[in-house]
Amino acid sequence: MLVAPTAAFDLHAVAQRLLDQGYRLLAALPLLVLSLLVILLAWWVGGWIARRRLFETRAHTNPFLRELVATTVHWGVLLIGVLIALEIMNATALVGAVVGTAGIMGVALGFAFKNILENYLAGILMSLKQPFAPKDNVQINGHEGVVVSLNARSTVLMTLDGNHVRLPNAMVFSSVIVNYTRNPRRRFEVAIGVGVDEDLVQVQRIGVAEMQRMAGVLAEPPARAWILSLGDSNVVLGFYGWVDQRAHDFLQVRSEAIRRIKAELDAAEVDMPEPIYRVQLDQAPSIPTTPSPPQPSDDEALDTRATSDINQQIAADHVSQSGNLLDSNAPRE
Repeated sequence: MLVAPTAAFDLHAVAQRLLDQGYRLLAALPLLVLSLLVILLAWWVGGWIARRRLFETRAHTNPFLRELVATTVHWGVLLIGVLIALEIMNATALVGAVVGTAGIMGVALGFAFKNILENYLAGILMSLKQPFAPKDNVQINGHEGVVVSLNARSTVLMTLDGNHVRLPNAMVFSSVIVNYTRNPRRRFEVAIGVGVDEDLVQVQRIGVAEMQRMAGVLAEPPARAWILSLGDSNVVLGFYGWVDQRAHDFLQVRSEAIRRIKAELDAAEVDMPEPIYRVQLDQAPSIPTTPSPPQPSDDEALDTRATSDINQQIAADHVSQSGNLLDSNAPRE
């Protein structure tokens, strides 16, 4: 009867295999050291390029773009250094595998991290176009605040209450942005109700004259007043003035205008009535009503010609005029 030989563990073959791998590692050690030096050099060169004055000059007009471009350049140079190091190690097949894997992983990560990529691309586009600058007072999608920062994923606002609001860049990019700081001149409104029997022209003159005496209200465009509506027991007038936000606080000027206009109207004994409600009971005796005195007339009518306050500011806004795709001579629907 034949007996099958048993497999013996050859320790010598294992040792010889390990010894060969050790010799190969020692032979490739200079190339490995050179590859590591290339990677370190690429990391240093990327950081050196990212810190150049070219990016600082660009950041002078667009501070949001500096960090984003510097980071991209830094990692881009490092990636080139890694590919050169792999080529030095004669790992051409590994380079192809890395590139192919990067393409496949890019597609997979594109679906998995869709929101992150959208926010990143939106951050790049907003950095290039720059719809707002740091410390601008803006309103985005119903959120009003001062711009704190714009990073790769989100835009950070600080509300007037001191709270931080972090908005995704994709949402900011597709939303309507109201920038209250881009035009330093901003108009405020003060609505005051007066009695229906008051001389409305005189009331408008009192309010406008008081605003013209205020230090925070601009002389040009001038302060104005309009009759907004006729209420149940009063007439609502609107007083408008312009504030230079570079020199005065918008809310403070508006608050002071309300106080001073009210004080002047009180001094002129202008009636500012409270709401009046009439309760009618069934079978109540009829009370004869006395006709109200006629409204005082003024021979000198107010100037009702069209104003060009906004048109003058639009004409002076060179930023909006550059790259304007609207043609005034083009046909309209």
